[in-house]
This record gives sequence, C-alpha cells and structure tokens, in this order.
Amino acid sequence: MKRICAVMIGLALLVATPGIATADATHQQAINLVIQRALSQRGVPFAYGGGNVSGPSLGTVAVEAPVDPAAPALGAAPLPATTPAPATTPLPGTVGATGLSVSPVATPAAPEQRVSRVGFDASGLIVYAFAGVGIKMPRSSGEQYKVGQKVLPSQALPGDLIFFGPEGSQSVALFIGNGQMVEATDPAVTVSPVRTTNMAPYLVRIIA
Repeated sequence: MKRICAVMIGLALLVATPGIATADATHQQAINLVIQRALSQRGVPFAYGGGNVSGPSLGTVAVEAPVDPAAPALGAAPLPATTPAPATTPLPGTVGATGLSVSPVATPAAPEQRVSRVGFDASGLIVYAFAGVGIKMPRSSGEQYKVGQKVLPSQALPGDLIFFGPEGSQSVALFIGNGQMVEATDPAVTVSPVRTTNMAPYLVRIIA
C-alpha cells in the first residue's frame, strides 16, 4: 500500500512539475514585457498628466515665461523723469558713500507658465507598461502604491515599482535590475541608477 502511495505521489509530481515550469515562464515573460514597454519609451518627453494605456498623451509642462526686455524688472519702480540718475552706484556688498554696507538686491525668480505637451508623467508610464500584459493600474503614484504586494528594497526584483514621497505620492519608477530603474521625469523618460533619496519604505510587486 505504501508503495502504491509513493508511486501515486511521484506521478502527481511528474504531472505538476511541467505546469509549474510553464507558469514560471509565463510569469517571467509578463515581467519582461512590462520592462520592454517602459524601455521602449526612452526619450519621450515628460508631460504632467500625460500617458495612458495606449502610450504618450497630452499633458502639460512648466516653462519659463518669456520676458519683455522693455518691461521694468519685477519689484523695481522706475525713476521719475525729473529725477536724475545717481552718478555712481555702489556695487552690492560694497561700502557706499555714506559708509553703510550696501545689501545685494535679490533677483526675482523667472515667472513660469504651463504649456501643452504630449508625453508621460511617472505614473502614466507605469499605466502604459502594465497595460501590455492586461493589468490596469491606477492613474496616480499614490494610488499605485496601494495595490500589489509590498516588498522590502532588499527583496527587489525586476518589475517591482519604486516609489518616492509619503505613501508614494510624489513619483514612481520601474526597477529593471542591476541597480537601474526607468522613470518618466523631466525632461524625458530615462534609465538611471536607483536613487534612495526620499524613497518610500516599500516597493510594490504587481506581478507576484
């Protein structure tokens, strides 16, 4: 009886093993496809709000607003026409004619404006990458952090998601192995070494 049971268990293992191997291969193929889809978008411009299951889409990007050279500097009042300009102007940080130190004048930051651009933002790239294997991801990095399996950085595998900011609310990147990640960041989708600054305490594994 024991011999029959042993034979049955052996047969069961022989039948089950090819299935396990097939499942593992399918699992790895899905991860590889996700990574390939993300890498295929290298060089695509960054656009806040851009990216969906089909690829790059319309978003916005902040650009420096053009400055009219004829306009007075921000915060500077023009001298009245009747007031003569001073003969000499002490340089910032030097001692003026009165003996008082002259403080440097703060230069105002250049104004920004948002313009339309087709591209990806960080979470949009992740949506596109996983759509290739039929996985629908939430649209924001904060929501993406809430799905999947949490793993420690020391357990990271290619295909895991790396998040930044509290609860992953600031950005997300795809770990591709060998200490590298692919991310949609200004100015474009790029591959770079994994950065740990401001990294969330866990990675997320979507294909587990």
